[in-house]
Amino acid sequence: MQNIQPADRVSAVQEYYFSRKLKEVAKMNKDGKDVISLAIGSPDMPPSKQTIDKLCEVARQDNAHGYQPTMGTPELRNAMAGFYKRSYGVNLNAETEIQPLIGSKEGILHVTLAFVNPGEEVLVPNPGYPTYTSLSTILGAKVVNYNLREDNGWQPDFDELEKMDLSRVRLMWTNYPNMPTGGVAKMEIYENIVAFAKRHNIVVVNDNPYSFILNEHPISILQVEGAKDCCIEFNSMSKSFNMPGWRVGMCASNPTFISWILKIKSNIDSGTFRGIQLAAAEAYNTNTAEWHREYNVNVYRRRRNIAEKIMQTLECSFDANQVGMFLWGKIPDKYANVEDLTERVLHEARVFITPGFIFGSNGSRYIRISLCAKDDKMEEALVRIKNIMK
Repeated sequence: MQNIQPADRVSAVQEYYFSRKLKEVAKMNKDGKDVISLAIGSPDMPPSKQTIDKLCEVARQDNAHGYQPTMGTPELRNAMAGFYKRSYGVNLNAETEIQPLIGSKEGILHVTLAFVNPGEEVLVPNPGYPTYTSLSTILGAKVVNYNLREDNGWQPDFDELEKMDLSRVRLMWTNYPNMPTGGVAKMEIYENIVAFAKRHNIVVVNDNPYSFILNEHPISILQVEGAKDCCIEFNSMSKSFNMPGWRVGMCASNPTFISWILKIKSNIDSGTFRGIQLAAAEAYNTNTAEWHREYNVNVYRRRRNIAEKIMQTLECSFDANQVGMFLWGKIPDKYANVEDLTERVLHEARVFITPGFIFGSNGSRYIRISLCAKDDKMEEALVRIKNIMK
């Protein structure tokens, strides 16, 4: 064992922040400290009854347990196409322009493998989802950050982008509604992104899982004319359908891009369990307007109100117009760094909130509060934080 060393890529990345920090939280809970987690965006509510019933129905069928097509079942692909038509007015060919995914993280891996050679460059937002950076690094791509700033509504600065050397850039990651900042998706921005991508022969991947969480105007980058020529869009059932553990996502683009992604994916996995695929199709196909309003509007609105009170108690400033299942706020100047605040809240109030530096240097003066905790737990977190801030 002494002479065995890991591949260089193992030392190029760190263990995912939440994987590491949750070990500390678990130890605190084991010691009886009862930590309330307002950190991770894992919906704590169930999917619709119809979704669960379909999973159970299919799981009881003798012929449902074999390997499934990597490209997904026709039922799921058709349901995804119908979802895009109803939700965004986007027409997708279910056979050639959709690829079901085992969650968006898997999609980040497959797309990077399909489009980026080692040493080529990937544009990643700062702040942004850490997996854009870590998977690019693992695969040997060079990460080039582009700035998102509060004074620009957390939107790309195209003047700044145009001044960069883009000659080796193959992919650009975007994410609207934005995580972690709650920045709103805007059609004008999507149009500018598509035009930018075409000028520079860059493939844009827009990660769009938060469209339906406290967001009155869901839009897709694929609504822009010609976007399919240079864009891929991810969507996910994790957030909008309360199915994070099911691992069902999708990407949509032109047939050529989808065929390249499928070529990679087919060499890595053997398809998702048929019961999960047909249950996911049921979730997409069922008229769940009332369910959506109750779970993704009413519940999250109540929790958002509590989160705003927590931010105010912590003397953090925030944009009341942000959307999604988090609240992003800027810490007061009196703290030298964000962990002076988040570690105090964790160890004195026993409430786990996320420091913004994990999303990039532009998040270093911010915190993020998740809305994925029961109302009573959020209310208790507010009381605990008030007690230490007196």
